[in-house]
Amino acid sequence: MEEKNFKRTTVTAALPYANGGVHIGHLAGVYVPADIYVRYLRLKKQDVIFIGGSDEHGVPITIRAKKEGITPQDVVDRYHSMIKKSFEDFGISFDVYSRTTSETHSKLASDFFKKLYDDGKLIEKETEQYYDEEAHQFLADRYITGECPHCHNPKAYGDQCEKCGSDLDPTELINPQSTISGSQPVLKKTKNWYLPLNEYQQWLKKWILDGHKEWRPNVYGQCKSWLDMDLQPRAMTRDLDWGIPVPVEDAEGKVLYVWFDAPIGYISNTKELFPDTWEKWWKDPETRLIHFIGKDNIVFHCVVFPVMLKAHGGYILPENVPANEFLNLENDKISTSRNWAVWLHEYLEEMPGKQDVLRYVLTANAPETKDNNFTWKDFQERNNNELVAVYGNFVNRALQLTKKYWNGVVPECGELTEVDKNTLNEFKDVKKNVEDLLNVFKFRDAQKEAMNLARIGNRYITECEPWKVWKTDPRRVETILYISLQIVANLAIAFEPFLPFSSARLRKMININEFNWQDLGSTNLLAAGHQLGEPELLFEKLEDEVINRQLQKLEDTKKANEAAAYKADPIKDTVDFSDFEKLDIRVGHIKNCEKVKKANKLLKFTIDDGTGTDRTIVSGIAKFYEPEELIGKDVLFIANLAPRKLMGIESQGMILSAENFDGNLSVTTILRNVKPGSKVC
Repeated sequence: MEEKNFKRTTVTAALPYANGGVHIGHLAGVYVPADIYVRYLRLKKQDVIFIGGSDEHGVPITIRAKKEGITPQDVVDRYHSMIKKSFEDFGISFDVYSRTTSETHSKLASDFFKKLYDDGKLIEKETEQYYDEEAHQFLADRYITGECPHCHNPKAYGDQCEKCGSDLDPTELINPQSTISGSQPVLKKTKNWYLPLNEYQQWLKKWILDGHKEWRPNVYGQCKSWLDMDLQPRAMTRDLDWGIPVPVEDAEGKVLYVWFDAPIGYISNTKELFPDTWEKWWKDPETRLIHFIGKDNIVFHCVVFPVMLKAHGGYILPENVPANEFLNLENDKISTSRNWAVWLHEYLEEMPGKQDVLRYVLTANAPETKDNNFTWKDFQERNNNELVAVYGNFVNRALQLTKKYWNGVVPECGELTEVDKNTLNEFKDVKKNVEDLLNVFKFRDAQKEAMNLARIGNRYITECEPWKVWKTDPRRVETILYISLQIVANLAIAFEPFLPFSSARLRKMININEFNWQDLGSTNLLAAGHQLGEPELLFEKLEDEVINRQLQKLEDTKKANEAAAYKADPIKDTVDFSDFEKLDIRVGHIKNCEKVKKANKLLKFTIDDGTGTDRTIVSGIAKFYEPEELIGKDVLFIANLAPRKLMGIESQGMILSAENFDGNLSVTTILRNVKPGSKVC
């Protein structure tokens, strides 16, 4: 395929919905890879801008507002600030991070739609959509729930079943229900404007399937599956009261569809950044456009938005869309509704200063072509075994030894031995290796190459043992540390796109303000006589206690979700009152309680049942109570069960317990003091 040359690059990252915070799935799927790429281009001194912003329209915003009893604007104001700060804290280096409620965006999106309308590029259609007669409004897909026709999940949304992943039309739902009023919606006619995707199908096939075979297999494959079907016109307007009003006559109560509105945000945010020169970043054929997104947005960025741009005319089209798949958390799908996530703002509160550790692990586990999994155990192991034991260990040894033997001054390089030459030869291609991978968006492999440079350095200094050689040949140690320090300086460049915070600290330690990408692979980055800064640890070991806290937090979340989803078991078949009367349920006072030897589950109770003779009952609740917790308590027991032997002990009844949804047993007690032997009636 013919290689294209561009003067500049426009990089966009998916606009997150401003209805919640940002979690590690967002970071791994979109923002870390986008930031790595942009930092790499900047290091190469290329002309690049990085565009981001909050998506502040659409149904998720209105759902959150209704749930909290506030306005949609209140919601987006809160979360826009939170999201923006999270990105800043993690070094996601946007040139602009704006929002789709800005005046600039509203006007540009409105004008964009109006041009399509005036040019006859949209079609007007009247269709039947669900209408809530109690709330007096048409229902967006996410305002409708019902039974999925495929997996029979009773809480599927009108556009998708989150249990089986099926895309749905609201009319497919069994027993649809409005989430606003709870009533069953009715079908009612309404008019909207549609983008005729079908008219662009052949053009899309040629542009993508013939012209962009270099796209990632997961992106290309999803595009092909869409284009192998018959594309249908897609509505670009909605019957909602939150969004940008449709700028044509007879469109009262309608707003621009969020997936028409949102991608235009890339353009409007660029216009905010460069009011006078924004067009060169979007309309000049010598500008390359790259979209970083998650796999759920592929169809919008590869089919819908390009058709919008093509229909409008004058805009460039995306050159690549390196979409990632999804990141799971501890073998379970990340879910904001279930709070099954690692939120960035919480992570920084609990692990301050460890942004680069998370960036490193997320890149190492990047779901570039298939779904991947984040576990806290892997997080700990990669930190301790790679960042600390390899990268950090090598840097610390090289700098500390230089401080010890030469007061932190770079020594002279003497005559090279075979091991020196082999080591220098090993990392001479590091620039090409990392660059070749970054150019094709293989960030996971590129980071491996950067870490391989640290492994080369660690192996070299371990093999040469300068701390031993110093006693017999100080001149040789000068050469060993000179070469080690050159590798340290190279690491500061190689890791700059991936780990910006630790790279900045490392540059301070070697007393260099900045490097260029072209310097990577050089063996004379630090001249003899150069004064280094003060060495410090780049990374610190993570103990089990830290990781266990995070695991417990997730376990607590899981229990809270189970509690929220709890439904009582169905009531058993009706029995006659006379059958119930056969049970003799009494109050008993626990005089003593002890564990049954060689039985993990059993406790032996001595019960005062009011008869004057103590009763022995054996109960299988040992894993829920310590014996001393129960001594002195009044409990309910069945007094007229036939005795049975358990572990050789005759049990004369059954203590009543309630089983919670999580399997825990709770012994039943009474609210007021009554005499032992009192009947339950």
